[in-house]
Amino acid sequence: MIEHLTAETFKQKVFNYEKNNEWKFEGDKPAIIDFYADWCSPCKMVAPILEELAKEYEGKLNIYKVDTEAEQELAAVFGIRSIPSLLFIPLNDQPQMAMGALPKDTFKKAFKDVLGVE
Repeated sequence: MIEHLTAETFKQKVFNYEKNNEWKFEGDKPAIIDFYADWCSPCKMVAPILEELAKEYEGKLNIYKVDTEAEQELAAVFGIRSIPSLLFIPLNDQPQMAMGALPKDTFKKAFKDVLGVE
């Protein structure tokens, strides 16, 4: 199930950037965050792929979406300049950012290689 995050829910579920200077993941499963906007064509191409992956990987990782138009503070904190921008967050390691619309097999490879999820 894909969850849309606001700045408030982001701080609870992903990273409280107001309290911590260093990265400290608040989640209990690896996660991916899709920074998108409704008007963005490549974002619209990624959306159904993420929906499919959310079903396939249910219980193994969390998939979140952040609307960069509505959540400009979050976009600024992560320096989002182009969308879609995808943040891959392993449980015990530094997050990694990828840009652009990725095909499904690239997501699956990143889930395995970056997040340790198969």
